[in-house]
Amino acid sequence: MARPIPVPAPVTTTTLLEAVWFVFMEVILEPCRQWQGQTMRFEAITWERMAGALAAYVDGLRPGDGGPWLKVGIDGPPAAPGADLAGRLGEALRVRGRSVAVVATEGFLRPASLRFEYGKEDPDTYYSGWFDTGALWREVFAPLEPGGTGRILPDLWDPAADRATRTPYTELPPGGVLVLHGPFLLGHWFPFDLTAHLSLTPAALARRTEHPWTLPAFARYDTETTPATTADILIRADDPSHPAWSGLPG
Repeated sequence: MARPIPVPAPVTTTTLLEAVWFVFMEVILEPCRQWQGQTMRFEAITWERMAGALAAYVDGLRPGDGGPWLKVGIDGPPAAPGADLAGRLGEALRVRGRSVAVVATEGFLRPASLRFEYGKEDPDTYYSGWFDTGALWREVFAPLEPGGTGRILPDLWDPAADRATRTPYTELPPGGVLVLHGPFLLGHWFPFDLTAHLSLTPAALARRTEHPWTLPAFARYDTETTPATTADILIRADDPSHPAWSGLPG
C-alpha cells in the first residue's frame, strides 16, 4: 500500500510575517546591533539593585524644562519586564521621599474601532495607531510642564470594556516624578529627563511575544527609532532572571 503524501501546512499571514521579520532581524539588523554593542559594556545586575541605582540617579536630577517635575521613560515591548521595573523604581523613589506617578501606556489605547480599522493583526497600525499619544500629551505631559497644575490622568481607556475608565485625576506635587512605561516611547518626542530601553534579541522576542503578528512592528521601531542608541540606558532582558545593563549615564 502506498504511503500517503504529506500535505504541507498552509502558509498564513502570521507565519509569513514571522518569517520575514526573522530574516530581517537576523540577517540585517542583528549584525548592526552587534557592531554597536562592541563599543558598549554591559554589567550583570539584579532588578532590585538596578531600581535602587536608578532611583539614586533620578533623585539627583533636575528637570530639563526647568519645571518642578521629573519624567522618566521605561521603553520596551510587552514581552520585557518594563512594568515590573517601573514599579520597582517607583517604590525606590518613594523610599527616598519622592512622590511618584507610575503610568502605563496600555491605559491610553485608542478605541477598538480605530485600533482594528485595518484588522486585528495589522502590525503597522499597532506601531503607529494603537496608542493615543495625543491623550498622553494632553493628560499626562501637559499638566507637568512649567506652570502646569500637576493633575494627571493615570489611565483613559479600558480596552476590555472598550470604554473610558473614568479614573479620577491624581495630583503629582512639585518635586514628584512621572514614570511612564510601555512600547514605542522614544519616537514621539516625549519630554523625558531619563530614558531606559529594555532590549531583547530577535530570538528571545519571538519566543516570549504573546502575539507574533506584532513582531514586524518592533522591527520597524528598531530601524526607525534605534532605541538601543537613543535611550540613555540600555538593558538586556533576554533572560528576565539575569538582566544586564549599560549602567547610568556619564
